[in-house]
Amino acid sequence: MPRFFIEADLAVNENVELTETVFHHWVKVLRAQVGETATLFNGQGGEYQVSLTDISKKTASVLVQSFNPDNRQAPFQALLGQVMSKGDRMDYAIQKAVELGVDCIQLLTSDRCEMRLKYDRDQKKIDHWQGIAIAACEQCGLNIVPKILAPLALAEWLTTPLPTSKLVLAPEKEQKNVLENITADIALLIGPEGGLSEAEIELANQHGFINWCIGDRVLRTETAPVVALSILNHVKHHN
Repeated sequence: MPRFFIEADLAVNENVELTETVFHHWVKVLRAQVGETATLFNGQGGEYQVSLTDISKKTASVLVQSFNPDNRQAPFQALLGQVMSKGDRMDYAIQKAVELGVDCIQLLTSDRCEMRLKYDRDQKKIDHWQGIAIAACEQCGLNIVPKILAPLALAEWLTTPLPTSKLVLAPEKEQKNVLENITADIALLIGPEGGLSEAEIELANQHGFINWCIGDRVLRTETAPVVALSILNHVKHHN
């Protein structure tokens, strides 16, 4: 059954007009017909099964039939601080982080950051990444869409209120039992291609971040959140 995110209020036994985006994807692209069913979610929690009741040239309506409260969230709350990278790398990092249950993604800049968003380009790029997060939720079954937050300088972000457990991916840093006392409320800091500088890692340490070295190899900036969140899912599922 197809799943779509819709910016609309949903309630069982109510008729709802599809938004332009859902109408285009479901009716125009997938050629849905009256009587077909789909799952809609609006990011406010849970999901709804709906059936198409009416189709016109430019819009369509559905009847909301039932509600499922399951949000399929990870067994932890993770705030991902991701230093921005260019091209498809950032798209991939956001998509996979969402699939693995991240709650929020804070875009960051750092000394070796490849990107500097400016003025009107800021919102256009952020909207693009938010769209990737929505599409990932449609695909994987999450019903709460993670927010993609406007960029902050790393030093500024470190001074903001952050989760209880704080981890910074720091290759070649000896650390044992990093996850032994980890809470279910986690901040995860991932550097850019080329990594965080020694000074930035030290600054993160000063703000309570623990160095986390995953294996003997240096992971790419888009691979690091995938591996880290996968490990956290495994650890928390088995605790």
